Amino acid sequence: MAGKGSRYVPDRGLTARMVTTMFLIGLLYVVFVGVLLATLRDSWPVIVAIAGGLFVVQFWFSDRIAAFSMGAREVTPEQQPELHGAVDRICALADMPKPRVAIAESDVPNAFATGRNQKSAMVCATTGLLRRLEPEELEGVLAHELSHVAHRDVAVMTIASFLGVLAGTMTRIALWGGFGRPGNSRDSNTAIAMLVIPLVSAVVYVISFLLTRLLSRYRELSADRAAALLTGRPSALASALTKVTGQMARIPTRDLRKAEPFNAFWFAPAFSSKESLSRLFSSHPTLEQRLDQLGRISAQLGRP
Repeated sequence: MAGKGSRYVPDRGLTARMVTTMFLIGLLYVVFVGVLLATLRDSWPVIVAIAGGLFVVQFWFSDRIAAFSMGAREVTPEQQPELHGAVDRICALADMPKPRVAIAESDVPNAFATGRNQKSAMVCATTGLLRRLEPEELEGVLAHELSHVAHRDVAVMTIASFLGVLAGTMTRIALWGGFGRPGNSRDSNTAIAMLVIPLVSAVVYVISFLLTRLLSRYRELSADRAAALLTGRPSALASALTKVTGQMARIPTRDLRKAEPFNAFWFAPAFSSKESLSRLFSSHPTLEQRLDQLGRISAQLGRP
């Protein structure tokens, strides 16, 4: 589902996965709140108010919270002319509105995009990425990130990834608010809730985690494909991928640990594992998978 007027190739597989993920995430949220209401009947007004408030905050502000957490700082064309110039060229090529442009002061070479829609979108590159990439490689990375905005999968990921946080927050508030008053009948309710709520919260977190990981791996391949076809230079994107992944090994582990919680948003993961079990929980496909796809696209574009 590419944005209106965008020249990015549509991806029906991505659209189907986004719709399914949002439906299941929404269902999980409703079930979780329902369990809280059933377990803590006396506190239902507080639970409903908090659930509604957190949902509004999640929808309207989660992208800003994510950008702030990753250290994004908006910059003007005068401050970062090369970055703005690259974004301008990609936006002109894709025929889409220009997002806000930001940088993050980090030696970890990476980039990400956030935003509920094209009007509120932001694309951010780290200073480490800007220092290491050639202009064509940088454009490939930015085309990848802007495809997330055009396909709207960045909004789905931003909203969906906060369900685990919400589940934990709701649990703490419900337990704290529900057990604040003494009473004989409350003693038995407390014992039940102490068992049920943490268990349900854990299940909600695990399911939402797996759903977002499955969507994240597919959307990265989709963004690579869309960027390569838009720019017509899959080799530049492949070069950027190889360079960024290779440079990660030279970054201090301390800096990588800071970036790791936001792996699902980054162009490339801070840590990647070749173990098959670990790959099941990875936010990104392997480098080999991404390069293999770009190689096939390059061969297709080279055909008469």
